[in-house]
Amino acid sequence: MSRSVAQIGGSNPGLNKMMHQNQAGAGEGAKPREYELAGITVTGEKYLDQDLLIAVTNLTVGMKLYLPNDEHIAKAIKALWKQELFSNVDITITKYIEDKVFINIGVEERPRLSRFNFRNIKPSEAKELKGKLSLVANKVVTEATKKEAIVRIKKFYMDKGYGRIQVTALERNDTGAVNKIILTFIIDKGNKTHINQINIVGNVNAAEARLKHSLKSTKQNMRFTLHPQSDVSVYPVPKRSFGKYMREFGFLSPTKTLDALDDYFRPTFASSKFNESKYDDDKQSLVSYYNTLGYRDAAVVADTVYPVQNGNLNIDIRVKEGHKYYFGNISWKGNTKYSSEFLSRTLGIKRGDVYNQALLEARMGRQLSPDGGGEDVSSLYMDDGYLFFNIDPVEISISGDTINYEMRITEGSQATIRDINISGNDRTNEHVIRRELRTLPGNKFSRSDLIRSQREIANLGFFDQEKIGILPKPHPEDGTVDIDYTVVEKSSDQLQLSAGFGGGVNFYGNVGITFNNFSIRNIFKPKFWDPLPVGDGQKFSVSYASNGAYYNSLSTAFTEPWLGGRKPNSLTVNAVYSKYSASAVGTDPNLSFLRMAGGGVSFGKRLNWPDNYFVFNYGAFYNNYRLKDYALVPNFTDGYSNDFHFKFILSRNSVDQPLYPRSGSNVSFTLQITPPYSAFSGIDYAQESYTQKYKLIEYHKYKFTADFYQKIYGNLVLRLVCKYGFLGYYNSGIGFSPFERFQLGGDGLSGYSYFIGKEIVSQRGYGVYATDATIFNKYQCELRYPFSLSPTATIYGLLFADAANAWDNFSTYDPFQLNRDFGVGIRIFLPMFGLLGLDYGIGIDQYDPSNGTTGLKNLGKFNFMLGFEPE
Repeated sequence: MSRSVAQIGGSNPGLNKMMHQNQAGAGEGAKPREYELAGITVTGEKYLDQDLLIAVTNLTVGMKLYLPNDEHIAKAIKALWKQELFSNVDITITKYIEDKVFINIGVEERPRLSRFNFRNIKPSEAKELKGKLSLVANKVVTEATKKEAIVRIKKFYMDKGYGRIQVTALERNDTGAVNKIILTFIIDKGNKTHINQINIVGNVNAAEARLKHSLKSTKQNMRFTLHPQSDVSVYPVPKRSFGKYMREFGFLSPTKTLDALDDYFRPTFASSKFNESKYDDDKQSLVSYYNTLGYRDAAVVADTVYPVQNGNLNIDIRVKEGHKYYFGNISWKGNTKYSSEFLSRTLGIKRGDVYNQALLEARMGRQLSPDGGGEDVSSLYMDDGYLFFNIDPVEISISGDTINYEMRITEGSQATIRDINISGNDRTNEHVIRRELRTLPGNKFSRSDLIRSQREIANLGFFDQEKIGILPKPHPEDGTVDIDYTVVEKSSDQLQLSAGFGGGVNFYGNVGITFNNFSIRNIFKPKFWDPLPVGDGQKFSVSYASNGAYYNSLSTAFTEPWLGGRKPNSLTVNAVYSKYSASAVGTDPNLSFLRMAGGGVSFGKRLNWPDNYFVFNYGAFYNNYRLKDYALVPNFTDGYSNDFHFKFILSRNSVDQPLYPRSGSNVSFTLQITPPYSAFSGIDYAQESYTQKYKLIEYHKYKFTADFYQKIYGNLVLRLVCKYGFLGYYNSGIGFSPFERFQLGGDGLSGYSYFIGKEIVSQRGYGVYATDATIFNKYQCELRYPFSLSPTATIYGLLFADAANAWDNFSTYDPFQLNRDFGVGIRIFLPMFGLLGLDYGIGIDQYDPSNGTTGLKNLGKFNFMLGFEPE
């Protein structure tokens, strides 16, 4: 049904004006008469094109109009208003010529934005805000434009805890431009709105403290609650009666006691700022927690947020728990590959278990498990190619408090991998990524292979491990799947520039560079240089340290991870030269020195047994030592020593990512042996000089390291490490080798072993306290939390506790006699410089009041690290 101009015009001055002119021209009360539109003009426009405006109205010369109230005129005016470009619109008749009519479209354009600014905020905040607003110069300014900007400004500050933010937008004409305005946003942030207290009522079967803990982003001010019997709390927690504590800690429900105590006495370090949108999400989290306890009908029935006298907010939440439910019978339908009994064992939920929707979803495998193992029903199928598998849990009956389920399975057909696509690798050659993948064209699809492939790509170290993308693209029509891998390159080369003081060499400097994505085949191809040839995943490093004439050390190494390009068999070659002078500064450095020159070659092979995380490395190495009046060990100060040894390393590394591991382990056993020369020489070495004894060094050396990572909560990670070392000899007449012994304590600075001929084992909080040990034990415990996982700077803090000791021989060995320490540290990984670390450790067992070794000044010690994590 069409409407006349008169019907619409009452709400629009442009329409009213048009209607009045029509009536005046045709006579009051005249019947509608047909006219031909003979001409259209436009007035009032400044920036807009006239033809474009006419096109918006859909009015065209030659069309028929029935005046005085033609619906085309009404639609034209509405179309112009809809553009939100004008502050006034009208259409008037300029003249009649017989049955022809001429009209004019009059518009008044809205002002445009010249610029905008803020008042009452910091320049840094203004800079950040400008990036969040969709305001650009020359944009038409409407009320909607201003309202949208105000909403975004308020959200920006409310997310920062300013719950009482007020924003006003002021317009003023820009005198230097035509029809342009300057917008000024006056911001009154007010004080930050913190949560003073959260009160939860209606909870009978869940401790209030545990419910508060489920509110992930809504936390009351940090508090430390003291012993319940004291009935004392640190402000702002109000005092409670002992009976309230009893209920709160769950003593009326013994199964909740430990959790409640643990959660209540845990200090709340999360921000107490109030954010309304996060608060809404947290209410749902509280309900979800109740669901895990079997209360699937639980709900937040009322909540109130209100200000209190100190300017903060209190939150009162009333919950209704409802009935507690339990799992009943679980039957299976549609399964042909696995029996119902086997699927029930895999699901791990029995009749009578407390109902838990989240647990059910996890056991079905609705989400990708981070460990990728077949610990859920979906993994069973998807690890065997059933990409199109689906499981639908259906509640078939509820009997009292028992819910019976039928698991309806659609197995589908097994999917075969068709194409593998890789994108984002701007510097790294595609074959370097492709050879690490466990998903190969022609293989059956496997979800665990996807997760393993992601791990292998991350461990290359060339890409941002947080942005590795994997997207399966199934093709049900032919039972195949394409897999798209996306990576984001990051700088993996490392430059080491450092200076040190101490360690027997006084002041020294070190410069080194490591190219982790080197390409030896592109050396003569300048287009691949960045700054050296890159892209093939090889590793090349060179390092030089010196303090002038008294200490010089040069080392270099090259690794090809895929020797021959077909199998993951690695080749590493290295060479090192070092000379350290013990001569007094200012004297001839050649009066007393230790010089070492050597190198070696090693091979690595990935194993498939016991599983494919194992790697076996083996190699041969030679070091030549020259001593001149240098007291490395008693009675051996001059001469030459030759160390030719074999090294075998069996390791298993399942760490999920290299920079900030969250799960997995790295376990290795190392055997380092020389030939038993004395067994074939027929010489009684007990009667020989030390120069003769140590001419051909012989020993057997063993090391074991186990390094475990476990995610505790979110990105909070627990690291546990144990290390053992032992140096043995073949001939008692020769005894222990003067080289390859263990030195325990201190920083464990890289390169130091080259001029003392010993293996450095660091311990935080202590200086060097064992210099010629043949046995050591070391244990570490770290709690790590990341501050930044950005590829430009990975930063995490840690709390640690260590225990270690070293012994000269087995006759003095006591595994329970350990030197303990604890402390705090930080790690910063910068792509160009590698790992930077600082620890402050307190050596507990240094405490000795008898000699004044007390207090942090004497017990505490800073430890630095650069480029590597010490042994």
